[in-house]
Amino acid sequence: MKYLVAGLGNIGEEYQDTRHNIGFMILDALARASNISFSDMRYGSVAEYRYKGRIFVLLKPSTYVNLSGKAVNYWMQKESIEISNLLVLIDELALPFGTLRLRPRGGDGGHNGLTSVIQVLGTQEFARLRFGVGGDFPYGLQIEYVLGKWSENEVRELPDKITTCHDIIRSFGTAGVEKTMNTFNSRG
Repeated sequence: MKYLVAGLGNIGEEYQDTRHNIGFMILDALARASNISFSDMRYGSVAEYRYKGRIFVLLKPSTYVNLSGKAVNYWMQKESIEISNLLVLIDELALPFGTLRLRPRGGDGGHNGLTSVIQVLGTQEFARLRFGVGGDFPYGLQIEYVLGKWSENEVRELPDKITTCHDIIRSFGTAGVEKTMNTFNSRG
């Protein structure tokens, strides 16, 4: 079985370690923990992670968040991955920091990266893991907030939250989206 796990983010040093790049951060940490590395390929950096007979193609699109659909579609086609085996990792303003929510489908929730994936694939029927980044910013400063760096408290808590994301990715591939939701979404 083959899966595509697309962690959304923006390329470039100025975006490194920002809230909007949590998708990249999750995949980078998984690669480090698994002793695998990313290669720069068409439309993104790609690594192959193997777990319990499953192959997870890890994708960090180089198209910037707002055009993520192009990269996701390309790698789904190239690797012959079904829509049911796609998992997109994104930041979520509507959830408190560190809250993780896996969903089997849904709208874009105002996230431009999800909008792009939905438009290019022509469907909302794919799993997404929303990583809560909170919404503690003054009105009108949403862009500055998501492109901002993590607070000191958040930096201390990130490793545990990211490790839980790795557990969710593995469970998605081995137990399926429904069982994974039941296991992890109740944790707050």
